Amino acid sequence: MLIIVGAIIAVLCTLGGYAALGGHLEVLWQPFEVVIIVGTGIGAFIISNPKSVLKKVGSGVGVALKGPKIGKKEYLELLSLLYQVFRLAKTKGMLSLESHVENPRDSALFQQFPGIYNNSKAMTFLCDYLRLMSLNAEDPHTMEALMDEEIESHEHESTSVSSAIQTLADGLPALGIVAAVLGVIKTMGSISEPPEVLGRLIGGALVGTFLGVWLSYAFVGPLASAMKQTYEAETRYYQCMKAGMLAHLHGYAPAVSIEFARKALYPHVRPDFYEVEETTSALPSV
Repeated sequence: MLIIVGAIIAVLCTLGGYAALGGHLEVLWQPFEVVIIVGTGIGAFIISNPKSVLKKVGSGVGVALKGPKIGKKEYLELLSLLYQVFRLAKTKGMLSLESHVENPRDSALFQQFPGIYNNSKAMTFLCDYLRLMSLNAEDPHTMEALMDEEIESHEHESTSVSSAIQTLADGLPALGIVAAVLGVIKTMGSISEPPEVLGRLIGGALVGTFLGVWLSYAFVGPLASAMKQTYEAETRYYQCMKAGMLAHLHGYAPAVSIEFARKALYPHVRPDFYEVEETTSALPSV
């Protein structure tokens, strides 16, 4: 929603400011300039990206429009789940987690927390490492390196679309120059025309430069940035789980382990200590 509001503001301020200066909006209507810039940009985008990235463009734009879906409420739920898992492991041993991680869809423990229960990727990440821990893979340094590798792979896969769109944004100003040069070439063919005709033709050619820069910096670039920030917020979810599990491997009590996980969060989505304490105190015994 904020992206749509920002786009409307950009359009109104640009066109409104131009009109207020005495400019004629009809001069900016150059459909073939748009075809050259946007069409060539799309063609270059297809050339430079594999099919796997192209298939994700639509969903990536949808993700950017919706914004981050993980906030304080979701993190509070995650910390509560981690607390229950660590408490169960401390009181009954890591093997007590085996039935939960092997069949997470049937686990009464995970079903208490629908947010992460319905997040298949996050559940897979959590269960994979809890399974390794139950199999005596308890070296924190080895586990940290393995988690970092997986999180990095997840981040690379997630941000591939935003990186591709940012590359498109970087190229649009140059494509605007291409459209402008083609417009000038067309104008040179009418060099014998009167000044008012030449002026209109040159103005139309320069619209190409304007469109390329405007589309890049007012729309496509910001869209890529919004997409990247949303994916980074999702990556932080995994970083939170990682911090908690590593603290548990170091032998800390459940309350301390989830405090490590809480501290890994960005301040604007981080529940405070007392919120976490109140929530975990109300959890049923394991």
